[in-house]
Amino acid sequence: MNPKLLKLENLLQFHAICRQLHSLSQRRPLAWWRPGFAPASPVWTDQLGAQPWQTHTLIAAALHQHRHLVTKKEKRLPKSRLPPVKTKKEVEVWVGMTVEELARAMAKDIDCVYEALLNTACDIDSLEANSHLDEVWIKEVIKKAGMKLKWNKLKQERIRENKDAVRRPGADPALLRPRSPVVTIMGHVDHGKTTLLDKLRETQVAAMEVGGITQHIGAFLVSLPSGEKITFLDTPGHAAFSAMRARGAQVTDIVVLVVAADDGVMKQTVESIQHAKDAEVPVILAINKCDKPDADPEKVKKELLAYDVVCEEYGGDVQAVHVSALTGDNLMALAEATIALAEMLELKADPTGPVEGTVIESFTDKGRGPVTTAIIQRGTLRKGSILVAGKSWAKVRLMFDENGKTLNEAYPSMPVGIIGWRDLPSAGDEILEVESEPRAREVVEWRKSEQKEEKGKDDLKIMEEKRKEHQEAHRKAREKYGSLHWKERSYIKYLERKEQRLLKPKEKVERDSNILPIIIKGDVDGSVEAILNLLDTYDASHECELELVHFGLGDISENDITFAETFDGVIYGFNVDAGSAILQSAAQKGVKIKLHKIIYHLIEDLQEELSSRLPHTVEEYPIGSLTSLKHHKDDVSVIKTGMDCGLSLDEEKVEFKLGDQIICYEENKVPTKTSWDPGF
Repeated sequence: MNPKLLKLENLLQFHAICRQLHSLSQRRPLAWWRPGFAPASPVWTDQLGAQPWQTHTLIAAALHQHRHLVTKKEKRLPKSRLPPVKTKKEVEVWVGMTVEELARAMAKDIDCVYEALLNTACDIDSLEANSHLDEVWIKEVIKKAGMKLKWNKLKQERIRENKDAVRRPGADPALLRPRSPVVTIMGHVDHGKTTLLDKLRETQVAAMEVGGITQHIGAFLVSLPSGEKITFLDTPGHAAFSAMRARGAQVTDIVVLVVAADDGVMKQTVESIQHAKDAEVPVILAINKCDKPDADPEKVKKELLAYDVVCEEYGGDVQAVHVSALTGDNLMALAEATIALAEMLELKADPTGPVEGTVIESFTDKGRGPVTTAIIQRGTLRKGSILVAGKSWAKVRLMFDENGKTLNEAYPSMPVGIIGWRDLPSAGDEILEVESEPRAREVVEWRKSEQKEEKGKDDLKIMEEKRKEHQEAHRKAREKYGSLHWKERSYIKYLERKEQRLLKPKEKVERDSNILPIIIKGDVDGSVEAILNLLDTYDASHECELELVHFGLGDISENDITFAETFDGVIYGFNVDAGSAILQSAAQKGVKIKLHKIIYHLIEDLQEELSSRLPHTVEEYPIGSLTSLKHHKDDVSVIKTGMDCGLSLDEEKVEFKLGDQIICYEENKVPTKTSWDPGF
């Protein structure tokens, strides 16, 4: 029976009993039967005087009616009391949404997003409110929140809207004007490239360069007596700067290949030819040092045939000019050949509209901040122009030429120094002019965001690979320990932990001796890049591990000393200085600072440092002396050839055979040299 129905029935019975007891306590039952008595409420009188069997009948009727109503209600309950079906909340998402945007779309706190990504391969520590989430993590958060996602294609397209600055379409032929050629001087080291430029522009650049070797790209505008102008890019001849030399060829119109008549074709000569071919620019051959007695220009021309450089004398289209940079002989013929080739190429550019150019070099000046040397390729650069290059932008505050003279305008093919950069762009970055500072910030932010997104994707791939490696290791460990008793398993793990104990101080020193941490500081961006490219060729990690801790531009700072002290590293500076206070601090902390002005000297020093960390080899040197020598029974000091003798040795178990030779030698420890060959 229904509990509510049973409770009601009990209450009604109790109420009836109480009424009967109350009526008996009034002691007026006789008055009810007196003749002529008429109660005020006949119905009440009838009910009050009813017999017990009548009361039970009333109760039974009431209960019957109540049971009927309750039964009908219970039949309707299953329909009305069914639990409502809960529908999942639909969340609108799009590709590339940030953590904050996802939390807002879910109507949740940002912490909910972080909690959903716990125990996943996602690096939560690197996530911030404005961090972009990959699709897999968006799906994971929505799934764990018990919601349903809906991809919004419109927002996806909007988030992918390209906000970058790009070069303009091709110029209208009517706007094109003749421009000066941009010429790159290439060739092997010490073949006279810089001396050749000195004679052309009548300056002493070589005298300012240490060792006569150009250390970084320079751009110079040379005015010839005929009135024509040629912009020269003076690239380093050293093999270490091959990447910068290639970059110079990419912005050039003509390559002047300098080959010494007494040396002929060398390694860097071949590299220069390849760079010119990659840039698809014509070559003029300058055979230098023709004033030397052993000069053989014809030999040079024949050697170049093997590299598809065919001079006009052999039926090709390459002009060959015999010059002497030292005496200045025939230099005007070389300049005229350059101008003639430029006329054949019909070099033109559009001097109107937004500026386009390329960063040739960049460095930080103490008084002027970030400075770049650039070649203008389109438009006219003026003071106040807003430029973007790489992930940096500038409002041009000052322009100057190679001699430091202030410029008001810079036209196509002109080299110009630019001051006003917020950050230092990299050599080779494309320079584009934009309409305003907000637009420049938007472009830089877009490029940084794109770089961060690409890095995030790469990091996700790495983390996924690591996760798979850990899962595989865990699976193998389970297979290894799965069949063992727990006591055996614990003992084996104990032995493994014992093998992985912390290294003792002596062992730590031995381990660290096989690692060389280094800090690189350079004067300009191109120099540092060239050094890093050289370090990329290091292939002797099995001997000593080379670890690049930090690199940057400018003089040695206290921060560099801190890095070197922390990692027990060595600081290498190229064309930079270290103040007396810095040197004193380094000496107190036991930090080595090695400063160099020539790049291959820096690399040779690095090779010596690497070699010093390698274990010595033991070599045997014959010395030919004995402890005792006898002829018959007499001690003698000399035994002539063909005479018998007796020898006394300190080894007891030595067996001699007929024909054996006895050689006395000593063992010496010899320093080991690194096998790394940087290529020069």
